[in-house]
This record gives sequence, C-alpha cells and structure tokens, in this order.
Amino acid sequence: MALTMKDVERFEASRPRLEAIAYRLLGSASEAEDAVQDTFLRWQAADTDQVEVPEAWLTKVLTNVCLNQLTSARARRETYVGQWLPEPLLAGDPMLGPADTAEQRESVSFAVLAVLERLSPRERAVYVLREAFGYPYREIAQILGVSEAAGQQLFHRARKHVADGRARTEVDEAAARRVVEEFLAAATSGRTEPLVRLLTEDAVAVGDGGGKVPARTRAFEGARAVATFMRGLFKPGKAKRALIGGSPEMHATTANGDPALVAVLDGRVVGILCLEVTAEGIAGFRSQANPDKLVRATRRWASADHGEPLFHAF
Repeated sequence: MALTMKDVERFEASRPRLEAIAYRLLGSASEAEDAVQDTFLRWQAADTDQVEVPEAWLTKVLTNVCLNQLTSARARRETYVGQWLPEPLLAGDPMLGPADTAEQRESVSFAVLAVLERLSPRERAVYVLREAFGYPYREIAQILGVSEAAGQQLFHRARKHVADGRARTEVDEAAARRVVEEFLAAATSGRTEPLVRLLTEDAVAVGDGGGKVPARTRAFEGARAVATFMRGLFKPGKAKRALIGGSPEMHATTANGDPALVAVLDGRVVGILCLEVTAEGIAGFRSQANPDKLVRATRRWASADHGEPLFHAF
C-alpha cells in the first residue's frame, strides 16, 4: 500500500528512537540501520489506518526484527575472526539515544553492551526496553508476546547479569580527556610501571580487527600483561606505520559515554580505543579496528571540529 505523507512523517518522527533501540539490541550501527529500514518496509506494507498507536506498532515490529537478527548473528559470530566487539559510537551520535538518566547512559556503554552479548535475545530486549527506554512491563509483554510476569522475570534476570559485571564510573567530557591524557603519558613513557599504577589488578584488554586488521584472538588479562601490551602498542615503529599507511593523529573524546582515544588518518577513523574507568582505576580497554565498524564513526568525525590532536602515533 502507498504511504501517505502523514504516514511517512509518523515513521520519521519515530526513527531516532527506533535506531537507538536497534543499536542497543544489536551492538551494530549498520545492522541497526538495516533493522529500521526493514521496519519501514513493513510499515509501508501495512494497513496503517488500522494501526491505533503507530509508535507501539513500530516498536513491536522493530524488536522482533532485531530478535530474528540476534538469533542469526550468534551463529555468524561463532565463525567471526578473533574477538567480536560492538561498533563504537562517538560523542553526540543520535543513535546513542536518550541520556537523561544514569541507567540510560549506562545501557549504551561498551561494558554493558559486552554483558548484553551474553544474554538471551529476549533478556536483552526486555532489559533495553525497560532500562533504557522506560517501557512498562505491560507493553513489553505485548511486544514480546509473553505474560507480564514472564517479562518481569526476564528483566530481573538480565539486570542481575548486568549488575554482576558493573563497576563503571561515569565521567564528563573534561574528566574523560584527563583520563585519556594520563593514560597516554604512561603508555608513551617507555616504561611499564606507570601504566600498571593506572590499572586495576584484573584489567583486561581486547581488540576487534575482524580479520582485516591484526588483532590478538584472546584478551590480555591482568594489570602487568595489559600494561606490557599497551606500552608496545604505542611504541613507534616503521612496521606499524607501513601497516596503517602513515602516522595517525590521536584525539581524546568519548565513545558510548566512555573515555576514548580515536586514531585518525587522512580524515578516516582507523581505530577507537575505549577505556572502562572504575573507582579503582582503568579496568578495561576495548579497541575497535575493524574498518567495517568504523564507517559511521568516520562520517561522524568529518561532521565536527575536533581541534588539534594530542600527538601523532607510531
């Protein structure tokens, strides 16, 4: 059926919310965009005159599209080369969605997105809809086709998993920059000890190259192992410059609300290193270098002025 202009406007008004939900559910901006487009096609084919509450209808359709994608995505990720990490979103990206409460901000952090990967698709959907968007259990039950009691049970189970892995400390942009600068000073000092002092004892470093950029298939674990790796990562070398194609500019910013170091070469984002900050120190590093997962970040980077880089790497 042909959509009226009013139908299109209704959908476009819902698009930012739909994209933010899909991103949290899928951990991928490109897959989120595809899910929203699929939802639009279904909206286009629907008898919209019979839809009493378009926002609710669209949310239900989108959520089920994402649940189907999550089921197939798990099979694909079993054959993924190396570690699979979510696609980072830079500060100000509208796909980050609502950020009015601590729960909303935390729901899109890299630490929480990593935990959500271990939940069942339904647990993940309930957590996202309830925690990040404040949907009542009644509506969540209707969206997922379960009883309200079952929806509550799914949420409490999901929230417990997230709470078990929670240690993140919120920082504003100024504090994030200080954290990144302090880390860089230690990482480029040529010594391991300054880095060890910044890390928690159980610090972890993991990277995603997608088989297209060299990345260790297993995480580095423990303060000293992580510090040794980071010291070597920032050590200058011709081989690194040859691999990347030059000497990238390093900028401090935030990604998914976490302090982040962004590597930019000739206007293209070639890597994003997110730091998980806790009261005890830096507990985790998650680096995204898969070029397929940096396309949106590059577009976002090009649309704003980021000032002078902190330094040129390698």
